[in-house]
Amino acid sequence: MTRASLDKQPHEVASMFDDVAERYDLTNDVLSLGQDRRWRKEVAKAVDARPAQKILDLAAGTGTSSLPFAQTGAYVVPCDFSQGMLQVGKQRRPWLPYTAGDATRLPFKDDTFDAVTISFGLRNVQDTDAALREMLRVARPGGRIVICEFSHPTWTPLRTVYTEYLMRALPPVARAVSSSPDAYVYLAESIRAWPDQPALAERLGKAGWSRVAWRNLSGGIVALHRGFKAS
Repeated sequence: MTRASLDKQPHEVASMFDDVAERYDLTNDVLSLGQDRRWRKEVAKAVDARPAQKILDLAAGTGTSSLPFAQTGAYVVPCDFSQGMLQVGKQRRPWLPYTAGDATRLPFKDDTFDAVTISFGLRNVQDTDAALREMLRVARPGGRIVICEFSHPTWTPLRTVYTEYLMRALPPVARAVSSSPDAYVYLAESIRAWPDQPALAERLGKAGWSRVAWRNLSGGIVALHRGFKAS
C-alpha cells in the first residue's frame, strides 16, 4: 500500500481503529465539517442498491455507511477488520449482520454480491491491489464496485489549503473531539500519500474491473470510483 513514511502493520491499524471506535462517527462529522453526510448520500446513489440485492460494505466500521443500503430493502453485510468498530456497531444497530474480515482475504464465496463498496477505507488496507482483486472475486458477474476515498483536489489553490488543513488544523481538532488524536495524524498522512484519481482508476483496471470511471466530490477532496465485473 502507498503510505508516506508510515509502516504500520495490519494489527496496529486495527488496534488504532479499535481505540477511536466509540467516537469515530462524531469525529468524522466534525473533521469533515459535515461533508461526510453528503458523501455518504452520493455513495448510496452510485451503489444504487435494490430490494433483495446483496451488498458488501467493506471498512463499514460501526455500520453508519451500511444504513442507506439496508433502507432500500437490500441485504447488506457490514464488514470490517476492527473488532472494536464491529462491537460498537453491534450495540447501536444489532439487526445488521456484522462480519469481521480482512479486505485482502474476504470470508465470502466467489460471485456472491451484486455490489461491493468501500468508503474511506481502501487506503488503510495493506495491499490495495490484492483487495481490489478480492472484491472482484466476491462480486457477481455484472456486479459493480463503488469506492469513495479521499483524493487530490483538482484546483491548485484548494489543494494547497486542503493540505495545510490536513497537516496543521486536523491534529488539534482531533485532539479536541477524538479519544485517540494520534490516529488522525496517521490518517492525514495516509491521505496525502494516496494515489490520485487516474492512478486509482488504473489500478482498478489492472485488478480486472471494467468500465472504470470516477467523479469528483467537493472539488476532488473526495472521489467516487466505479467499475463493473465482466458478465
